[in-house]
Amino acid sequence: MDLNENIGATLEALDPVKAKELAEAIAEVLDSKKAGDIKVIYVEDKTVIAEYFVICTGNSSTQVKALAGEVEYKIGLRGVEPYHIEGRDNGTWLVLDYSNVIVHIFGREAREFYNLDKLYED
Repeated sequence: MDLNENIGATLEALDPVKAKELAEAIAEVLDSKKAGDIKVIYVEDKTVIAEYFVICTGNSSTQVKALAGEVEYKIGLRGVEPYHIEGRDNGTWLVLDYSNVIVHIFGREAREFYNLDKLYED
């Protein structure tokens, strides 16, 4: 991808309608892989880091990693790659950063401890 294509893709990714579509597509992928308690939360009015958080729970460290892998693969097929992935080595909390959508895949205990749902929901 050349610089102009990259800039165009970045500008397209910043479109709020596309951010919502991306968040919903990610939620569908997570649901298809049996993620627990999936939430899509609009956070733009509470933080500058993203427009949406997609939060879910995996039942084991293996499932947490598998969920992240499936999101990365399926959303990648649509031509959208994460800018950064954090937590691949721990299996308790994995974050995929799609710039305007951030995906948090938690193990059960980590989700209860950090409680992002309560922090960011109305």
